[in-house]
Order: sequence, then C-alpha cells, then structure tokens
Amino acid sequence: MRGFIVMAMFVVSLAQADSKEYTEVRDLALDSAGLAEFVIDAGAGSLVITGVDGARDITVTATIVIEDKNEEAAQKVIAKRLDLKLERDGDRAKLESGFTSGWGWAGNARIDLDVRMPAGLALQVDDGSGSTTITGVTADVLVDDGSGSVQVTTAGSVTIDDGSGSITVSDASGDVYVNDGSGSIDIRGVGGSVRIDDGSGSIKIDDVENDLIIVDDGSGTVTYTNVRGAVQLDD
Repeated sequence: MRGFIVMAMFVVSLAQADSKEYTEVRDLALDSAGLAEFVIDAGAGSLVITGVDGARDITVTATIVIEDKNEEAAQKVIAKRLDLKLERDGDRAKLESGFTSGWGWAGNARIDLDVRMPAGLALQVDDGSGSTTITGVTADVLVDDGSGSVQVTTAGSVTIDDGSGSITVSDASGDVYVNDGSGSIDIRGVGGSVRIDDGSGSIKIDDVENDLIIVDDGSGTVTYTNVRGAVQLDD
C-alpha cells in the first residue's frame, strides 16, 4: 500500500512538471468620441466589463492563455488563429476576441478580457463561454451568452439570452428580460418590469417597481418579494 501511494505521488509530480501553459498580455484602446454603442464578440474566456463615469476611451487588457503548448508552439497558434481587434464602425465600437477554428486545431485556448468603457455607452455582448461580469454601465445592456455565469450590476435596461449558468442582475433602472436555459436567476432592484422565460433553476426576485411576468418556468422554485406591479406566473 505504501509503495502504491509513493508511485501515485510520483506520477502526479511528473504530470505537473510536464504541463505547459503560455500566457501573453495585450492592451488595446479606442477613442469613444461620437460612439453610441459598444459591441463585444468574445469566444472562450472570462469577461469583466466596467463602466467608468467620464471615461473618454475604451480600454481592453486581453490575457491570452494557450494550454499544453510551449512558447514556440503557442506563438504559431497566435500567428495563425488569433482574432483580437478593437475597431470603430460608424457610431459603434467593435471588439472581437477569439481563435479561428481549422484542421489540426484542438482549441485548448482562451482570452480573458478586462474592459473599461464610458458608463453611458450602450453595450451588446455575444459571449461563447466563461463568466461575464458587467458593472456600472448605466445605458442599456444586452447579453447573448452560451455558457457561464452572468452578473450585471448597475445598468439601464437589461436583456439576457443565456444557455446555461447562473444569472444575477441588480440595480437596473429600466426593464429586465431574461431568456434562460438552465441555472439559477437572482434579480433585485429593478426600476421597470421583469420578464423571465426559464427552462430550469431557482428564481429569486426582490424589489421591482413595475410588473413581474414569469413564462414557462420548467423546474425550480420561484420566490418574489416587494413587487409593486402585477405578478403573472405561467407555469
């Protein structure tokens, strides 16, 4: 038994010593003068977005992580597969972040994004996988998320279309609409109405100025408090 334990520890040590992960950080910036909307199209990786009062620029810190590759192999992947750019398109800013697919590419990579933007700029996010955290964007926020948790704090109107993962929305001055496949939903502090179309997972609602409508709640408990408008629950 003792010999088995020693051998197991030795195997783990070898695996750790043999593991590879290449990391590279890139910074992007764009003048926000004349912009009305910021659109983000992101693949795998975490996404943190912060609205900043008085900010004149959109700034992005992108941490590129490629697993199971040494530096030389990772650089080849980046040269061939990386799609990372921040550009102006009329009155919109567009951030694209991800890796293109292709033969021989296993896709074991991600880009973690830390974004700072003017607080009053409307935001639209299309995210593949990974957690999404949005704070202080006082304009309208739209999130289309494949998988991973979504948290929105202090916003205008909020629209979330989510495949799976928990959803938290707090301090939204406008309406909140959530279309969710699975995962818990927690919404509090809404200045408008709340509408939820949910597949599965618990739902908690608190402090809604207008109406609450929950359509097609597949499974999971529903609790609500301090809703000052009408409540409609369609199971």
